[in-house]
Amino acid sequence: MPFFDENRYKNKQNQQVMDKAKVKELNSNTSPTRVKMDKAKVKELVRDYCMILLGTAIMAVGYVVFVSPLKLAPGGVYGIAIILHHLFNFPIGLSGLCLDLPLLLIGTLWLGPKFGAKTVASVLALPAFISVLEYFYGYEPLVSDPAATVILVLFGSVLIGLGLGIIFKTRATSGGTDIIAMIIAKYLKHISLGKIVIVVDSTVVLLSLVAFNDWTIPLYSWLVIYIEGIIIDKVVAGGQSGKAVMIISDKPEEIKDCILQKLQRGGTFIKGEGMYNHSDKKIIYTTVSRKQLPQLIHYVHETDPAAFLSVLEASEVLGNGFASLKEKAEA
Repeated sequence: MPFFDENRYKNKQNQQVMDKAKVKELNSNTSPTRVKMDKAKVKELVRDYCMILLGTAIMAVGYVVFVSPLKLAPGGVYGIAIILHHLFNFPIGLSGLCLDLPLLLIGTLWLGPKFGAKTVASVLALPAFISVLEYFYGYEPLVSDPAATVILVLFGSVLIGLGLGIIFKTRATSGGTDIIAMIIAKYLKHISLGKIVIVVDSTVVLLSLVAFNDWTIPLYSWLVIYIEGIIIDKVVAGGQSGKAVMIISDKPEEIKDCILQKLQRGGTFIKGEGMYNHSDKKIIYTTVSRKQLPQLIHYVHETDPAAFLSVLEASEVLGNGFASLKEKAEA
């Protein structure tokens, strides 16, 4: 009778279990769902990098064609690069790259690896597009008439803001002085990052006053920064804004019917209590489009002239009846 090796038998069983697990893992990795997800991620990455290229190309046009010929320095690394160009004839694109790369390295060392491949791509793409425009277009103003200065400032501001907004929508940054602001914010935690960015950019603007001794340059530069900010907000938030309305009334059910049936919007009841008489209140919270707000006010007044309305600006509305929350999250 042959000798039965129990340990060998158990090892063989364990090996078979492990082999089955590997096969199962391999099948799961190559399943249609997994492949579909990988394709979606690749598609998203390709779209993001295309948007970064588009955004940096638009910014380059704003800087080279509209802003630089006026000697404007609207903050940031490229504000400094424009000053250096007009003082020492340095190329704007190359100067910006030489300033941006050390800042990116310093930011990585001080703040950790917050700056992903997308930010690196934007940092490299912007000077590349600027250098191409410098070579083929040059440095001459698009319109030489001094009366057209305001128009050039407006167009430059819109283009730079539009380009930055497109880059921000990919969850990338443009690097530059934003990194300096982040480093300062790390130690001055009682001051918001937005305020620090304004101070850093304003410092660059004031450098243009020292360099060119002309007050119109910093004043126009601040105007560029202001318009840029508005355009960035519009691009990042998207065009689907609305009005958030809170309604306090003794006839909440009737007003609810108006909102649901006539406006075809939804809403939420919030339990409240009157401060004066401590009576229970049903507060209606709803969101409507700008066009629907006058209709809502009319319906509420017809239903309960003593109602109280609070109208808030909703810079962006996502969800049923408005922009898609899923598309925004994946954008």
